[in-house]
Amino acid sequence: MHDTAKLAILSTAPGGAVEGEVVSQNVYGAIRTLWEQGVSKRAIARQLGLHVQSVRKWVKRSWSPAKRKRGKRLDRFGEFLRARAMEVGFNAVVLTRELKALGYEGSYAAVVKYIGPWRYESLCEEPTVRFETEPGKQSQVDWGCTKVWLGEQQVKVHLFTMVLGYSRRIFAKGYLNERLENLLDGHVAAFAHFGGRTEEILYDNPRTIVTAKDEATGQVVWNATFKDRMDFYGATVRLCRYYRAQTKGKVESGVKYVKGNALKGRRFASLEELNAYLLDWCVNVADQREHGTTHEKPADRFTRAEKLIAVDRRPPAREHVAVRRVPKDALVTVQTNRYPVPFTWAGHEVTVRMLADQIVVHLEGAEPVTHDRLDGKHQVARWNGPPRVLPKTDRVTAQRLPRLDPGYLTSLGEVQVRPLSSYQEVTR
Repeated sequence: MHDTAKLAILSTAPGGAVEGEVVSQNVYGAIRTLWEQGVSKRAIARQLGLHVQSVRKWVKRSWSPAKRKRGKRLDRFGEFLRARAMEVGFNAVVLTRELKALGYEGSYAAVVKYIGPWRYESLCEEPTVRFETEPGKQSQVDWGCTKVWLGEQQVKVHLFTMVLGYSRRIFAKGYLNERLENLLDGHVAAFAHFGGRTEEILYDNPRTIVTAKDEATGQVVWNATFKDRMDFYGATVRLCRYYRAQTKGKVESGVKYVKGNALKGRRFASLEELNAYLLDWCVNVADQREHGTTHEKPADRFTRAEKLIAVDRRPPAREHVAVRRVPKDALVTVQTNRYPVPFTWAGHEVTVRMLADQIVVHLEGAEPVTHDRLDGKHQVARWNGPPRVLPKTDRVTAQRLPRLDPGYLTSLGEVQVRPLSSYQEVTR
């Protein structure tokens, strides 16, 4: 038996001997076999060509493979990765692309393994604290999408979802896309379902809400139509920080709940039937479950303490809102027609609300200017307000313009008047 074990080791270990603390799995198996048969440690060391200290070590512990150091190709990019990984949210795809430009020839998987410990450290250093809001303080909105059978076709349905932060009541409605008109319609339906709104609403950073955002300064360029509608409702708009979607974890969980519980494995004849089912599910299933965090039914928690602010459930007339810079002539162009505003507004950005029969131009800190909407194209609206006086600097400039000298005409003398017949003679 001893000879068999030794032959097995000699066939797997080049040179018949292994020195040091690291041994192969076959060598470890031979050590354990001989030790269990009562062979002394020194005898095992002599038979297998090992140091006796190695034998003493491996009879006391279990075998584990030696850990190889990975990411050697990435060591020279270590400083760059340390500085850049956090900035891109530990996105290995982005980091691999940027490393390729720097001469990296390794794989994407190696980058994932290399930055893995840093990702874990960031989660430990910045834990996600559950943020509970007071009654009526905040609601959260997000989109989710899933494929649902509508009739004989499998269609991608986009789920507008709103969750009340305190009571956890949920509202969901399906649409075929996430365009602005559907986002606004979802708010109308949610406010009608809950019977009001919260003080503030938390969103992600979709293009239908934010057209641009400077992370360094926090400056946000809103979608003018969306912001105007939220101002109409009186709700304060809040945005999540980039790469921190867990900030709105309540609605994130809500979207998963709708997709996994309400729609999983179900078929509907139409989108209308789906939305009728979702409304019933929100009231009779989602609101009646015992919530895992609050340990209360959302419906009971809502009735007991939630405080919503009433809103006009009738949305304003469909309108378009745009931002314009007032030119020097103080005529704001809207769909080829021009509408006058005070000369002092020249050079400033104004918000233009295009209603069905009116154009309303608003400058922050000033009274809005309203005009009847013109029919046709390339027309100029009449100014009906107080006199549009040029700013002082413009009047001075106008006074400095060269004027026509009245004496210039007299210096030309009188123009000779000839009869028409003389011109006819010349043409002949």
